[in-house]
Formats: sequence, structure tokens, C-alpha cells
Amino acid sequence: MLHLIPAPLHRAGLTLAHAVRIRWWQWRKPLLIGCRVLAFDEAERVLLIRHSYGSGRWMLPGGGVDRGEDPLAAALRELAEETGCALAAPILFGQVDEPLYGTINRVHLVTGTATGTVAGDGREVIAAEFFALDALPPDLSYLVDRYLADWVTAATAARRGQSAAA
Repeated sequence: MLHLIPAPLHRAGLTLAHAVRIRWWQWRKPLLIGCRVLAFDEAERVLLIRHSYGSGRWMLPGGGVDRGEDPLAAALRELAEETGCALAAPILFGQVDEPLYGTINRVHLVTGTATGTVAGDGREVIAAEFFALDALPPDLSYLVDRYLADWVTAATAARRGQSAAA
């Protein structure tokens, strides 16, 4: 149904909704549960996206985990929604608690190999692209800039462990 709304109007609505959501988090301070996906292609490039709302910086695909939803299932859902890709051999490899607008976002980290054609929807996600780890864009989100190397190391170890177990 949302696809019936013209894309520019939809993006404006997302920006407004995000601002309201931030105020709610600041006031209520709920524990947020989210997921983030380190999706690689066959060349071991990492998939990054830019949302139409928020900072506009490059970040990892991901989003909220619904009440009662498995974090791995949420990560697969979010990756498909945001990039049109699926994730082969998905692995839950970590969890981090991050400050977010005065509350805590408990983020489940998932990795695997992206399959399918990458495409942002032009509404929520305005860009989606694979980047070599030694050629990342300069405008990364703070957390990706700060922790990506550590997350890649942990994800790589988890992926190697899974293939060794198979």
C-alpha cells in the first residue's frame, strides 16, 4: 500500500516519523532490540546502505527486531526489505549494546553472503552498494567507522568456524 505514495512524499513521511520516534525514545527510554547485517559478496566486499532519513551516512543494513521475533529472522527480513538481497549461510555472531538517543539499542550482529541484485528502494534506502574494506566511503556512520574492523574480524572468524563445522 505504501508504494502508492509518491517516493518524495514517502521519504518526507519517513523523516518526520524518525524525528517523532527519536523524541519518544528520549522520553520513554525503552530498551530497543535491533539487528545489523554484515553481508559480503564473493569478492569479500561489505554491503553498506544510506537511509533517506537520519544522518544520511553509510551504514550496515538492519533495523528493529519485532517483539517475539528471532533476531536472525529479523536480520534476514531487514536485509531483504532494505536491499532486495537474501543472505546465504547466515550466522548470528555477536551482540552489542549501543547508546541511542538517550536509551540503549541492543543490536544482534549477523553475517553471511549476500545473494541477489542489490538495490535500494528509493524510499527508505536511497543507496545500497558493496565496498572493498580498503576502499570504504568517507562518510560512514560513527559506529560503522569505529567498529567495522572489529565486527569484520569477528564475522570472518564465525564464518570460518561454520565452514569448518560443515
